[in-house]
Order: sequence, then C-alpha cells, then structure tokens
Amino acid sequence: MSNQLQYETGDFVVYPTHGVGQVLDIEKQVIGGYDLELLVIGFERERMKLRIPMPKVRESGLRRLSTKKVMESALVTLRGKARVKRTMWSRRAQEYEAKINSGDPVSIAEVVRDLHRNATQPEQSYSERQIYELALERLTCELAAIEDIDASTATQKVEKLLSAA
Repeated sequence: MSNQLQYETGDFVVYPTHGVGQVLDIEKQVIGGYDLELLVIGFERERMKLRIPMPKVRESGLRRLSTKKVMESALVTLRGKARVKRTMWSRRAQEYEAKINSGDPVSIAEVVRDLHRNATQPEQSYSERQIYELALERLTCELAAIEDIDASTATQKVEKLLSAA
C-alpha cells in the first residue's frame, strides 16, 4: 500500500509527541534539489503545522486515531487502582513522559490514573501537575476526536471515571 493512500486531507491522526492533529494537505516541495511529497498536519491547540516527508511517515510514529475498542480499554484503565512506584520522582517522571510520548492511549491513561489526585489526597508538585495535565490533554483530545465531542465534554467524561475509581 502506498503512503499516498494512507492519509487524506481531513483525516485525524495522532503524532506521538504532539497528540491529535488533522491532515491539512499533501504538498510537493523541492528541498535540497529533491522533489518531496510532504504530509502537512495541523495541531489546532498548539497552533502548529508539521510537515513530514511521505517516506518518513511510518517511522515518525504517526498513526490514525485509535479504535473505539482501544479507547474503551484506556477508559477502563482509568478506573483501576493507581500504581505509584517508590522510585525517585525524576525516574518516574521520565517513565511517565515516555508513556505520554508513546502515543498509546492505554499507556497515557495509566499516567492519568497514577497522577490523579482526589480532594482528600495531598497536593501535587508542580512537575507532577504538568505531566498529569499533559497526559490528560492527550487522552481527552483523542477521546473527543473518536467520539466526535468537544474537548471539555471528553475531559468531564475522563474526570468522572477517575472520581468513581
């Protein structure tokens, strides 16, 4: 299957380090004397455009939105018991960021679940809060795109699951 047929203008996609974006165009450019076909992806929340050469699309980690079944599995993960390792925060933070940047909804849901704080729990540190909010945003943006709902509705859905756990 050729890369041109994989993505079309308007498709929602997930780029591991930036989250959900939308294919805006497939354009041709001459770069360094070579004719290149580029997949142009827009990330609305970050007001950013990313251009990926078609031959590099697969290795970039770009993927289509998860299936509803995969997202359901991620949402089930949110209801599980938080697993906090007793390792140093810097090591855990690296593990959490690797999970977020993997782009896998279930791994991202694990980060959200593990860093979520109820009203009765102690406050998070600034860096814990930052990682939690990044993971929550990545998860809810993909959920919103899959279910065709707005981001705030997706966030409410996730937070409701977390508070029920």
